[in-house]
Amino acid sequence: MKNRMVRGIAGTFIITSLLLAHFVNENWLWLAAFVGVNLLQNAFTKWCLLEDILSKFNVKN
Repeated sequence: MKNRMVRGIAGTFIITSLLLAHFVNENWLWLAAFVGVNLLQNAFTKWCLLEDILSKFNVKN
């Protein structure tokens, strides 16, 4: 369940940043880049900051 939440939140952040970049300011693309880099580092290290944050809020697996 937590893995699905991480993917959903990451996807929402990327879509939101793309919309904000299109309608507000192109600097919002840095948010999409940040999320992408975190997903890539998770693929190699198997550590995810968002999973740690969700654990602090007692989100179960």
